[in-house]
Amino acid sequence: MPEHVRTQVETILGDRVVEAVSQQGGFSPGTADRVRTAAGRRAFVKAVSPAQNERTVQLHRQEAVVSGALPPDVPAPRLLGCHDDGEWIALVLEDVEGRHPTTPWIRSELDAVLATLGALAVGTTPCPMPELPTVAASIGRDLSGWERLAADTPGDLDPWAAARLPELVALGAAGVAALAGDTVVHTDLRADNLLVGPDGRVTVVDWPWACVGPAWLDTAMIMVNVNLFGGHDVDALLAEHAHPLGARSADLTALLAGMTGYFLDACRNPAPPGLPTVRAFQRAQGEASLRWLRSRIEAGLA
Repeated sequence: MPEHVRTQVETILGDRVVEAVSQQGGFSPGTADRVRTAAGRRAFVKAVSPAQNERTVQLHRQEAVVSGALPPDVPAPRLLGCHDDGEWIALVLEDVEGRHPTTPWIRSELDAVLATLGALAVGTTPCPMPELPTVAASIGRDLSGWERLAADTPGDLDPWAAARLPELVALGAAGVAALAGDTVVHTDLRADNLLVGPDGRVTVVDWPWACVGPAWLDTAMIMVNVNLFGGHDVDALLAEHAHPLGARSADLTALLAGMTGYFLDACRNPAPPGLPTVRAFQRAQGEASLRWLRSRIEAGLA
């Protein structure tokens, strides 16, 4: 981090930083550090410039806006300040004590996450942040991946999917149509965007993709990550946690179809600058999601 950016971070904190511990995980290039000042104040600092990845700069700016506007009862780190000089952007956030959930997921932590997401959905309906985009406007094109796969079908596409491309294109479109709602949704939930504290409480981090959408969306999206690692009956968990938030089985299957198409389409692209592992992760999620999608369709849950 350049010296002038470090100086601005210290100005926000009101003290000299004497310790910075880099944090691993996630898919954002740039710095991510837990810092401590001379007086013992702690914070979490994430910073990036276009030299690392231009899109990440935009996402940090979005996250600064969202984090500064989240209602105080949302279990998220508070924004302490932001430096943006047009090149480097640094977010200074509350440092939340905790660790990412264990993967493969263990049931006690998964239950705590699902309870938190349910309470978050109830607490942010109706949406208290009118400036948020809709989910359909933000990621609707991403969820149309089956259309691109049908137009340019890869030779290694699973034969079951290749034989059903028109059906999967229609399901993906239905997934986008099911995204109406009036709840603040994170839309990018994985284990690495969650922290479990020593007391078991869950904090949701990294909010640049926040949108307004259906109350059940984040609960459904975290199941994609749970399914990737295995060990849990994800359909039973959806019935227990997403259905009470208004989700219908057909909508959940359609959303899963859209997300599967997104992963399998996106993983074909070159890796973005500074993100060498993201395509392999997308492929793994796509393949695991396709197996789950097939099981739901064959079980009549479409």
